[in-house]
Amino acid sequence: MSTMVPPLYAGLVDDASLLPPSPTGLADAEAKHREHASAWYAELIGALLVPASVVGTEPVPRVPAALIGDIPIGALPATVEKLRAAGMRIEHIEAAVARRGEDPQPGLSLLRAFAVDEHPHRGESRIWAEIPLSWGLIGALDTVVDARTEGLPIAPKFRVGGLAAELFPTPVELAAVICACRDRQLPFKLAAGLRHATRHTDPETGFTHHGFLNVLVATLLAVDGAEVAEVAEALAATHPVPLVEPARRHRDTPRPLFAGFGAANVVEPLTELVRLGLINGGYE
Repeated sequence: MSTMVPPLYAGLVDDASLLPPSPTGLADAEAKHREHASAWYAELIGALLVPASVVGTEPVPRVPAALIGDIPIGALPATVEKLRAAGMRIEHIEAAVARRGEDPQPGLSLLRAFAVDEHPHRGESRIWAEIPLSWGLIGALDTVVDARTEGLPIAPKFRVGGLAAELFPTPVELAAVICACRDRQLPFKLAAGLRHATRHTDPETGFTHHGFLNVLVATLLAVDGAEVAEVAEALAATHPVPLVEPARRHRDTPRPLFAGFGAANVVEPLTELVRLGLINGGYE
């Protein structure tokens, strides 16, 4: 008998099959996304992430999608209008406001102005501001809070991996970010590096990746009032045992703050959740 994905995991995994270095073409990615959307695990899957640079050269997708603004922020308004006119259904927009080491405030100002123009016409379409995990972060989060106070649907997104070791925050660093979002009641998304459920070291690169289940449990602890050290302990766990039971306890409640992450192959995180007994494989 088919069952739904528990509420704790609803919309957890965005379909990042079009993002670099994936060789998948738009037509193939859209077809596969339709398959996911009709599968028993459909409620686990979020949006199809579509880079603006891709849809600029191919026909727009006909499934609801999230636009990844891999173009200058100043070009976003015209690009969004052009894509909507071509029939693209944009569920939300994600855009980087700065490179690592740059001041995020100018980019946030541009994104805020875009949100002001976007909001009255597009309802509650959310805009995710990708903020570097470097200097200026706390001020940037406060700027996002100010924008949300004005009714603008902006929230932060962070990269927690990449092609260099310094792009992977330590458990303590990421715990501090999660607690900062908790203190400001900011939902957040994560990108890059979340390849498996639990924290692990990639044997090919030597980089230690965060686990998406670690992040989920760490966020649950933070929302319950845990401080940075306890949140960091959950992020540092390399074995699923201390993570599975907290996840089971919260399986029937909506996931707080941690809005989700992208995966090039959404079946991989699904498979790990099934193996851990946190999703029952579609049957009861």
